[in-house]
Amino acid sequence: MSIEELINGCKKDDIKAQEQLYRQYAPKLFSVCLKYSRNYTEAQDNLQDGFLLVFEKIEQFAFKGSFDGWIKRVMINYILQQYRKETFLNLVHENIPEEVEIEIETDTEIGTEYLMKIIQELPDRYRLVFNLYVVDGYSHQEIADMLSINIGTSKSNLSRAKMILKEKIETLTGSKNIPSIK
Repeated sequence: MSIEELINGCKKDDIKAQEQLYRQYAPKLFSVCLKYSRNYTEAQDNLQDGFLLVFEKIEQFAFKGSFDGWIKRVMINYILQQYRKETFLNLVHENIPEEVEIEIETDTEIGTEYLMKIIQELPDRYRLVFNLYVVDGYSHQEIADMLSINIGTSKSNLSRAKMILKEKIETLTGSKNIPSIK
């Protein structure tokens, strides 16, 4: 089945089309869920619940733009909505330098698995802003809108996340000369 046929089948509540769409997109979307979740189990829950929302909202997809982008956005928005229900976004303002750069080069000795682990260990507000800005390329204005925070808080959270990651990498490598994370 083509993606258009799958989407149209899902719009008609065709279980086979939903199952095929799930099988096709679950691995890719699970990695998105893992980035934004506190742990593996929460990522699994977010994937399942997020797909229920995808099937509920699929009628809104009008074949304008990329379906991959649309479904990823629905999943990210679902996860962010779960966090907005919690109080962690009531942030404490910290005096943090506005820009801390951490540049991780592909030939670094730090493995991707370790990097994902330390990103997941970040406090929720820092992890969300870090992933939205660094990994998914959202602007601070978009992040502020998505998380219902101000732009300064987004920038501050990003700087703090980068500082924490840099400290963990320095601890792991035993070096204080870690290139900056961008």
